[in-house]
Amino acid sequence: MMQSLRSLLLARQSGRLIRSPLTPTSRPFTSAIPLRKAILNPRKDEDGNDMEVDITPRAAHRLSQIMTTDKNPNLALRVTVESGGCHGFQYLMALTDMSKVNQEDDTVFEGRDGAKVVMDEPSLELLKGSKVDYTMELIGSQFKITDNPLATSSCGCGTSFDIKM
Repeated sequence: MMQSLRSLLLARQSGRLIRSPLTPTSRPFTSAIPLRKAILNPRKDEDGNDMEVDITPRAAHRLSQIMTTDKNPNLALRVTVESGGCHGFQYLMALTDMSKVNQEDDTVFEGRDGAKVVMDEPSLELLKGSKVDYTMELIGSQFKITDNPLATSSCGCGTSFDIKM
């Protein structure tokens, strides 16, 4: 037994991966493998890259709970960006029915459990590469945009941001 442990340690130090009864075969638990699949109007930026937004499992789970509670499987979270706030731009979020989605102008992303996030094209331009998350804090629970690669700074509550120009 001691010899096999020593072999396993040496193999790990050398960078070789050896499967043994002591080596787990499954990935460790992770709380956030976001999904970013656009199911309506996938868009590309000026460089030809897909404009995507991640929906974290927490956000997807909360949206799914809301759909179940409201008995409305057609609910989606609409995320828009407007000028304003203390940093120049602000995030606005509201629940909407999928029947109100503009089939030509809106992009719809689907996460786990059928959770959907809707964005218009100008908002998607400013939010591409970011995540839609759901946070539970002492001051309240809310959907929140995190990890926005275009944001240079944001306010303390996370509802407004500056962008790189």
